Amino acid sequence: MENVNKPIVINRWLPYWAVLQADLQQTLQSWVYRFWVLLSLLAAGGFLVYRLGLVHEAGFIQPASKWIGELFRWTMLGSVSLIVVLTAGTISSERGSMADSVLSRGISRYQYYLGKWHSRIISVSLTFLGMCVLLYGASLFLLHEDLSLLGCGMGLAVALMLLLAVASLGVAVSAICNSTLVSVALVWAMLYGGGFLLTLLPAHYITPDRALNRLPYILQGNYDAEGLGRLMLGCLGVSLIAASVGMAYFARRDI
Repeated sequence: MENVNKPIVINRWLPYWAVLQADLQQTLQSWVYRFWVLLSLLAAGGFLVYRLGLVHEAGFIQPASKWIGELFRWTMLGSVSLIVVLTAGTISSERGSMADSVLSRGISRYQYYLGKWHSRIISVSLTFLGMCVLLYGASLFLLHEDLSLLGCGMGLAVALMLLLAVASLGVAVSAICNSTLVSVALVWAMLYGGGFLLTLLPAHYITPDRALNRLPYILQGNYDAEGLGRLMLGCLGVSLIAASVGMAYFARRDI
């Protein structure tokens, strides 16, 4: 008689996927997330309507690289503020229920942290990418096109890597602090302090603020690929270091 008993296959990453899916749903339903998307679209829409008025009333047509660069820059700066709030409370806001969700179930703290971290960077990255593509497409109908496909791709890549670093730092600090307000304050202090120190670097180093100021040239395809590559690698390094420190501390602290 054939043995019908089959070995039970245990998916050790199932708890990770459960945390990832649950946090993605929670993020999309968050008022901070919806306010971020709504505010970004309304502000960008108002900017485009203003530019449309100049085009039709005064015949004032400007290169797409200039105005899309400005739109991209201000959308980026405005997004950072709300992304800090969105990510700095990822773990610290759940201190009351975390003991039940982690200690009393078959999930490690590493999987819990990774699920939360990956959820926030996925939601932030895909949302920002979608908004930028939508706004770029709308802008091209109003402006004289002088964009480079590679330049637009490079601009988006730089912005996404910067937001990845901010989101990773926010999640890491939220795993260390007990209070969301303290987490937000610490992340802002790190961003302002780090940004100030980067301004002291020689002019040939491309820092985040310098990259944002050069966006019109980047969108035209006139950029230093090596310098931007170092900037993106630096952002990736900051993300990995922040995630490693946050996960290691979270794994050893009391909930």
